[in-house]
Amino acid sequence: MSDLPAPHPLQRSRPTAGELRNDVWLAAALFVSAVLSTALGSVAGIYGDDANGGMQWALLYSLGLTAPLAVRRRFPEIVVVAVAVVFFVGVTLRIPDLYVSNIAMFIAMYTVGAWVDDRRRAMWVRVGVIVGMFVWLIVTMFQSAIDPSDEGLSRAGLFSPFAAMLLLQLLVNAGFFGGAYYMGDRAYAAAMSRSALEQRTRELEQEREMTAAQAVALDRVRIARELHDVVAHHVSAMGVQAGAARAVLERDPDAARTALLGIEESARSAIADLRQLLETLRTTSRDADGASTVQLSALAELVEHANDNGLPTTLTVIGERVELPDLVQVNMYRVAQEALTNARRHGGPDAAADVRLRYNGDAVELEVVNTGRAVAAPMRPGLGLVGMRERAAASGGVLETGPRARGGFLVRLRVPIASAVGNGASRTGVPA
Repeated sequence: MSDLPAPHPLQRSRPTAGELRNDVWLAAALFVSAVLSTALGSVAGIYGDDANGGMQWALLYSLGLTAPLAVRRRFPEIVVVAVAVVFFVGVTLRIPDLYVSNIAMFIAMYTVGAWVDDRRRAMWVRVGVIVGMFVWLIVTMFQSAIDPSDEGLSRAGLFSPFAAMLLLQLLVNAGFFGGAYYMGDRAYAAAMSRSALEQRTRELEQEREMTAAQAVALDRVRIARELHDVVAHHVSAMGVQAGAARAVLERDPDAARTALLGIEESARSAIADLRQLLETLRTTSRDADGASTVQLSALAELVEHANDNGLPTTLTVIGERVELPDLVQVNMYRVAQEALTNARRHGGPDAAADVRLRYNGDAVELEVVNTGRAVAAPMRPGLGLVGMRERAAASGGVLETGPRARGGFLVRLRVPIASAVGNGASRTGVPA
């Protein structure tokens, strides 16, 4: 739909108030866990005599490690850097905690992957933290390897217990950080899929509403066009007959009576056409076969009606008749009807009309020409001309209208056969 706004680039939806509150609760729970873990690690003798197990260190380390997580979805990159720095410091100073620090590091790394829309920045921040972590790990391994003391694991043999422990630490850290990286990316991809689905749902809803509005507008135009054609034709004829009856009322009662009978007949025809139109409008598309009210075969009756109402009219059919869809036949009939109505209304008392229907093999052409007063092209087309153009477009044809140099008016509608059949097939059963 061209009227729809351009879709915005997909972004991760902003964290909700509930999610932000949950981050605060998570940070508080991890703070308590970190304090307990540090205290228990100190009692258990982790790091031996080298551990810094004082309570002040435990509180400071736990707060620095977990407090940033309270705003992890708002500032993911800052949080992961802050947690990583505290983690390095804590391990370097041998704070006796082995579990909560790893959990906090994992959550911070995961959050960057899951919540940063700039994927390049998210990648470089995580890669920087991982590289820094492994550089630090290699440095500490090297320091342990050159430590001259005999404490710790044995270094004897090609694959000593000490070497096995170093390799295990590398593998565990690779799996740990790799898992956080992968799971963060997966969470972001899943969120983007949900956002894309929600956006597409909104677009489809907008398209549905726009389509419904357009359908209502088209129905209103169609109803207005059909009402105009039916009512204007009969009311125009009734006006002519009423004028004739008034002119001869006193000197020729029989002629006045005949004119009044014509008015009565026109009124009945108008009511019948309106009733048929209303029935057509109430018919569902499923049961709309044969819903068209008129056919081109009724042009003879239309010409006879014009003759009876003071407009001498002839009908000529040229070429071999081609079966046309109901929609095209109704539209061409209504164009002829409107052209004759305008000729009777504007052509003057001496006006005459000629209706020609040509089948040229590749197209069908309807031409209505009337003599009489010269009618200038209107600055603003009336409803009749607008309706004729709409009917021509609906049939896939071209409409030509305009005053003639020697007086009168010309209406010519040309509809290619292929276009007529195509339009009829695509709108079978839809009344014009």
